[in-house]
Formats: sequence, C-alpha cells, structure tokens
Amino acid sequence: MGERLTRSDVKKIEEEIEYRKLVVRKEAIEAVKEARAQGDLSENFEYYAAKKDKNKNESRIRYLERMLKTARIVSDVSKDGEVGMNNTVEVYFEDDDETETYKLVTSIRGNSMDGKISIESPMGKALLGKRKGDRVYVKINDNSGYYVVIKSVQDTTEDENDRIREF
Repeated sequence: MGERLTRSDVKKIEEEIEYRKLVVRKEAIEAVKEARAQGDLSENFEYYAAKKDKNKNESRIRYLERMLKTARIVSDVSKDGEVGMNNTVEVYFEDDDETETYKLVTSIRGNSMDGKISIESPMGKALLGKRKGDRVYVKINDNSGYYVVIKSVQDTTEDENDRIREF
C-alpha cells in the first residue's frame, strides 16, 4: 500500500522531481566533471564528494517517483467543525494537565517538532473525524494509551512552510 498524499503533495513532489532533474542533476554532473579534471582520482576528495552528491540526488528522484507511483490520493477537505487534513487542533492532555496545538498533515509533511502531526500517527488517527469537545482515546499499542479532549478545531490551509520531508 502506498503513501497517502493530497493533490497538493503530489504537485510539490512533481515540482521537486522536475527541479532535481533539470537543475540539480546538471550542477552535480558538472561538479563531477570538474573534480575529475583535477587529475589523480585515488586521492581526489572533491571527486568522491561530487559523486556522492550526484548519487544522493538520483536516489531522491527515484524515491519520489516511486512514491508517486504507489500513492493513494486523499482529500484535504473535512466537514465543518470536524477534524481533518490541514486542520489545526488544540488538544488538552488530561494526564499532564497541558494543552498543545497540532496541525494534521500527511506523513511526508509530518514534523512533530514544528507542531505538524501525521494522519498516520496514533494521535492523528485518533483525532480524524472528531469534533470540538470530544474526549478521544489515543491508542499507543495494545496495552497503553491516553485521553485527550479537543478544545478547538480551526480550518487552516497549507502554507509555504509545509514542505516535503527529506530522508
């Protein structure tokens, strides 16, 4: 089963592939040529670094193309007042007596350090489809979990900071 992506994610991936093929690939090939021209390849650090960068770019292109081939397109539209893709949700953690704010995104844009959680994560799965005021059980594994209360749900859109995660 493939990655769950929105149409916007697909567009961003296609743009990155095009940029890497037309710009980065050309620069990487040129860097390899320049390093090779410096002579003895057995002790040429620049040559090995340039080859490594070129191979990393090609690997990223293959990774993104494979992701697109196997992707499942999901809607980023949710019902009014319901937690869905790209919504910002304020949740209250009962056990910790703390409130946190998260934005639900696809897994390729997830970044918990930036407050963006994946719809594939335990928290994301538990929150999807719920409403303000709902008490939700977040199942971590078969033996444990915790409760959160949804304090608010805000419709938000993607912004320029919603980037595709690097590997």
